[in-house]
Amino acid sequence: MTIKNQVMLITYADSMGKNLQELNDVLTKHFRDTIGGVHLLPFYPSSADRGFAPMTYKEVDEPFGTWEDIQALSNNFYLMFDFMVNHISKSSEYFQDFVEKKDESDYAKLFIQYKDFWPNGEPTQEDIDKIYKRKPRAPYIDVTFNDGSKEKIWCTFDEEQIDLNVYHERTKRFIQDNLQYLSKKGASIIRLDAFAYATKQPGTNCFFIEPDTWEMLDEIKEILDPHGVEILPEIHEHYSIQLKLAERGYWVYDFALPMLVLHALYSGRSDRLSHWLKTCPKKQFTTLDTHDGIGVVDVVDLLSSEEMEETRDDLFTKGANVKRVYNTMEYNNLDIYQLNCTYYSALGNRDDAYILARAIQFFTPGIPQVYYVGLLAGENDIELLEKTKVGRNINRHYYTKEEIDENMTRPIMTHLSNLMRFRNNYPAFDGEIEVIENENSSVMEIIRTHGNYQAVLTANLKTYAYEIIYKDLETGEMRNLENISK
Repeated sequence: MTIKNQVMLITYADSMGKNLQELNDVLTKHFRDTIGGVHLLPFYPSSADRGFAPMTYKEVDEPFGTWEDIQALSNNFYLMFDFMVNHISKSSEYFQDFVEKKDESDYAKLFIQYKDFWPNGEPTQEDIDKIYKRKPRAPYIDVTFNDGSKEKIWCTFDEEQIDLNVYHERTKRFIQDNLQYLSKKGASIIRLDAFAYATKQPGTNCFFIEPDTWEMLDEIKEILDPHGVEILPEIHEHYSIQLKLAERGYWVYDFALPMLVLHALYSGRSDRLSHWLKTCPKKQFTTLDTHDGIGVVDVVDLLSSEEMEETRDDLFTKGANVKRVYNTMEYNNLDIYQLNCTYYSALGNRDDAYILARAIQFFTPGIPQVYYVGLLAGENDIELLEKTKVGRNINRHYYTKEEIDENMTRPIMTHLSNLMRFRNNYPAFDGEIEVIENENSSVMEIIRTHGNYQAVLTANLKTYAYEIIYKDLETGEMRNLENISK
């Protein structure tokens, strides 16, 4: 199924109902006309990080269901799958075979052995300091092989996520085989998770190395193009990298939007948000919330350091049931990367502020993605957070089918559903954008135009009042969306 310019849901296989069958039931019952696509977060057998340490791409984790269940989803929605181009599970057959047979393993060249990577077998302190790290030390784990020998193997993230050597032909065959398999299993687009960490060279920061990264992406694109499958490189970093990707024709994420919208709604100022809407890529997926949290690093230089700090402070003072400690090592997270909070609770569990935030997102260029907790205007799950002591779980509530049925009776869901239907079906969102800042900087207008179609969002960032008017081509008149949606 081809990609549609309609709202895309982001969800785990077991977050809206306990498995894929129940997810399909829920979407068919409540969201058939409001969701066009589904980003199905990793559903493969995995040993860590809620699916992001895959052991294989050729199976569906048994508790979730089967490939037939995914096929059933793809009959109604176009699908996005994840491919972790940077790593594979330590518990996978590939790495375990390597541990057993070492250099005699068919999979030995999939992995990066320190002794082979560094000119002297070990990095210098200068080498380590250069690396763009997710750990406070050199990125490796010590591996003891079956023959009793020990070696350092490159590991950027969790110890269950072992980095792949994307330069070696053996790894390239592995990538090709799995991507072709996923393309035949219903993927319309494949998200390349953590791709910027995959390219590595001694003496560099081992992050988004050029031209290595472009060569890797071009090779992947060449694999998937014959299958009609697109790719979405995923990266949380300075927005200029997204612009580079967009210049080369790749889909990108608008990870800057979440903090910019919060800044606008906390401060009542439109200037920073307006500037971004005028300059952001057009071929993008927009977000307000994801499974990871609200990105901070993505708005460097779009907000000043003072504005970033003020927005972070406002989250903890104006948000609902959110504390600084949830973003620290005490809850297994660091707020340098993201803030842990549902978007609804970040806006104080206020229906009016939340609906306005979604209206702004839907008028932003690109295809809107809505995380499942956001789809249900969900509050922070303090119970799950405290039970697991994992900061991100504040935004990872497990909804039962019954909870969702009850949730759909809330007035906010009626407003959100109407907004999503309009965004999916009105053709103006296939066209151009114009952003108008009024003398009163707390009021902004976003105008979307395509041919004779036009939709205008007028938003007051202080009061959260907004109006959407659009041109009715049957009468030629401008009509108010709320007048027809009630």
